[in-house]
Amino acid sequence: SNIMERLVQLYNTLTGKSSCKCEKIPGGGSNRCYYRLSAEDGTFKMIGAIGTSLEENNAFIALSKHFSSLSLPVPKIYAVSDDGLAYLQSDLGNRCLYDALKGGRESSAGYQAKDISLLEKTIRLLPRIQVLGGESLDFSVCYPQESMDEQNVLFDLNYFKYCFLKTTDVDFNEMKLEQCFRSMAKDLSNESSNYFMYRDFQSRNVMLRDGEPFFIDFQGGRRGPLYYDLASFVWQPRAAFPAELREKLTESYIAALSEYMTVERSEFDYQLGLFILFRLLQILGAY
Repeated sequence: SNIMERLVQLYNTLTGKSSCKCEKIPGGGSNRCYYRLSAEDGTFKMIGAIGTSLEENNAFIALSKHFSSLSLPVPKIYAVSDDGLAYLQSDLGNRCLYDALKGGRESSAGYQAKDISLLEKTIRLLPRIQVLGGESLDFSVCYPQESMDEQNVLFDLNYFKYCFLKTTDVDFNEMKLEQCFRSMAKDLSNESSNYFMYRDFQSRNVMLRDGEPFFIDFQGGRRGPLYYDLASFVWQPRAAFPAELREKLTESYIAALSEYMTVERSEFDYQLGLFILFRLLQILGAY
């Protein structure tokens, strides 16, 4: 197909090879298709991506280059087509954290020591991308917007109201709910900071290469508070982490974050609680 030809051309130009193997990778996010490319002998492996949203591609490429320059564990960008719709990035393999944790999710024995150490390794890396990654980042590269604001929050809270509350016939006082939403939106977005909020930090977006976590799919990220990604990851319903594991992961995160700043514990716990509530309302609205 035309798409494959474009990627093959980009690959051949970059590597100086006259031919290569190219296979479609099933799945792929939103408006992007992914292909695995390699030389005929299986060397020079890369992932080729074609996206229809130029802004989203640009965001991913710019963020990826920025994070790579800080030695953060993200895919490296090797080549971008002239129109910006196709690009080649490093191949991080086939195994994501979600798949690696399958046994822990599905067995009656629950998460084992090896699962827990993978989770801790991953959550300890999160402050690096949030704090270091955010420090010198030009947030204008983010798409569709630069930072999380009250409007974002209200949009999600209204989603909860219309898609969950109204469909379940729960009796509620709409005016009071609206007041709650407004003050919640203020509290959730009042922290101005230079942190990178990943926004889709979940185990499917963490690839494991040689047992080490690498982050992908951060193109929806923006400036925002630290708590959102922690709440998303540790309280994701599908993972069904037991309470003591959630506590352990939160402690690991705070320990890693403490290398960059002084964490005021009672304030941190209060804010995290707010964001956990917000995430649960989002999830109820969405599913």
